[in-house]
Amino acid sequence: MAIFVVCPGCRTRFTVSDKFAGKSGPCPKCKTIIQIPKLEEQLVIHEPEMFGSGGRSVTGELTLKPIARMERRFTPVMILTIVGGVLVVFVGTLVLGHVGVFRDNLWLQAIGLAAVTIPASAGAYEFLRNEDDLKPLRGRDLWVRAAICAAGYLLLWWGFNWLVANFVTEELWTWAIVIPPVFAAGAFLGYLIFEIEFSAGLLHFAFFSLIAVILRWAAGLGWIWTLPTPPAPYPIG
Repeated sequence: MAIFVVCPGCRTRFTVSDKFAGKSGPCPKCKTIIQIPKLEEQLVIHEPEMFGSGGRSVTGELTLKPIARMERRFTPVMILTIVGGVLVVFVGTLVLGHVGVFRDNLWLQAIGLAAVTIPASAGAYEFLRNEDDLKPLRGRDLWVRAAICAAGYLLLWWGFNWLVANFVTEELWTWAIVIPPVFAAGAFLGYLIFEIEFSAGLLHFAFFSLIAVILRWAAGLGWIWTLPTPPAPYPIG
């Protein structure tokens, strides 16, 4: 039985006969004196026929199934489809907003934003997920989580706009109090639902917020939602 030896001087690997077990001798390359391990000190690997040839059987087939990493693949067709879809949504919102379809209809505004947010959440996840993920979200699981995330983002966005309408003033410190907790909650939602890093969750919610602001403007609703101003009282006398 051959003994596997690694020279401590030049790190050369070689085997020697078991008759030299327990003895010392010079390395054939750098002449460093090497202590040959004893036979009982050798590490015995069971079933060497399975692993001795890199995990292949006697027929040459792999006995262990390798884990295939799912890489990001953005083809030109996919990119054009995304860009085209964004333009269609923006132009469609601009046209419908011009004729007043979304004005004073909160349900229609929420449904329209949700319809855009769900695919946007799924697409943003693909950009922001960790490249080391061996099994990223796909198929039904991805779309279910995107729908849950969209619902959570809509509630946060409604709460944010309500705070803006009722608390924020022209003083900048009021914005500084409202924005951080809302965006922290959005980042936590993205982190929790899509299992991405917290910083990636923050970018995910920021992407949704940007979409919401742009679509509100295109729909003729202004940048930020505000409560209707009550009519001025009639003067007395």
